[in-house]
Amino acid sequence: MKNLFRWLQPAQSAMAAGRANATHAADSIPEHKSVSPSNLIAFSGAGHAQWSRPDYATMARRGYMANPIVFRCIRLISETAAAIPLLIYQANRELDRHPMLDLLSRPNPRQGGKEFVELLIGHLLVSGNAYVELVQVNDTPRELHALRPDHVTVVVDRKGWVEAYEHSVGFGKVRHAVGPDGQSAILHLSLFHPLDDNHGFPPLQAALMALDVHNAACQWNKSLLDNSARPSGALVYAPGNGNNMSEDQFARLKAELEDGYTGAAQAGRPLLLEGGLDWKAMGYSPRDMDFVEARHAAARDIALAFGVPPMLLGIPGDNTYSNYQEANRAFTRQTLLPLINRTIDSFNHWLQLRFDSGLRLAIDEDRIEGLASERQLVWTRLAAADFLSNDEKRQAVGYGPRSQGRGASDE
Repeated sequence: MKNLFRWLQPAQSAMAAGRANATHAADSIPEHKSVSPSNLIAFSGAGHAQWSRPDYATMARRGYMANPIVFRCIRLISETAAAIPLLIYQANRELDRHPMLDLLSRPNPRQGGKEFVELLIGHLLVSGNAYVELVQVNDTPRELHALRPDHVTVVVDRKGWVEAYEHSVGFGKVRHAVGPDGQSAILHLSLFHPLDDNHGFPPLQAALMALDVHNAACQWNKSLLDNSARPSGALVYAPGNGNNMSEDQFARLKAELEDGYTGAAQAGRPLLLEGGLDWKAMGYSPRDMDFVEARHAAARDIALAFGVPPMLLGIPGDNTYSNYQEANRAFTRQTLLPLINRTIDSFNHWLQLRFDSGLRLAIDEDRIEGLASERQLVWTRLAAADFLSNDEKRQAVGYGPRSQGRGASDE
């Protein structure tokens, strides 16, 4: 409505100036028009959608920091991944303690192991890239630091191979070279990108259109509530004699509309029209737009990009799982385990040269709540397998043979 008044004001001023000039132009030649005067307002709605830029800062602000679905998806994945306990093996033998495991449990003086993993997975989901800096003292690993992806630049040579990583710190840069064997003080974790060899593709970018739709729907709903929960429209002045409003009438009508009929506090007040005024709706109602279902569809697309079942986020519709337990198990198997196993594999390859070459990190699947029902089913089946020995059953579920001091295993 304010834009309409701004558009009409120059026309009112121009008509007033034209009448004043006409009184002083006595020698002007009168013009005759064959068309009767009429009021005309033309609107053009043609255009294209405006999408957010896929850079790290925009996706962080408009996604994680402004959208509850994105926030919950990232928090759910990162917190659940950080809660998974880690095991360390050397030559297929589980170790109770090791400096490599201690480093991951306390990577630096400011962070614990769970907080460090949450930060790392969060960077990976928002930007598709995560960078870890290793600090060594006398060639001994001491600390691990997660670097913000937008502060790290990948430097490539003429052949396209990575030759260094540059970390922007304040007004300077720290360059970490990559050795001939591909090793560096920087560990670069990235998700598959079909068009970039050196950077990852974030799940949030795949859901960027759905993110903009969801955010726009929330903004539209808030604006509609601030405008007394009414769709936009226009007051059409069409008197029978074809005259236009005077400047005083125009100013009075504008003041009455802005003071008495805009804002949530004025909701429900009837609009009194007089003197040839008529209200013409120029927008769709929430029911006509299928507003609620549009928001839910956008939320489901965002959850789909992150691999989180909508049931776990409280999104109605598309609940194909029989219950919450099945949805949680599908999330653990299809989203969480592939991501955490991929991350652990990168750490194994990166840290083995700093420690013993035979070391291997792994997750303890027996202590993952989402897989408890699966593990119970496996144990039940093995317990009923009379053709296996106790040691063979233990080996089947990932345990070693019983100690010799406890006697030979039963056949």
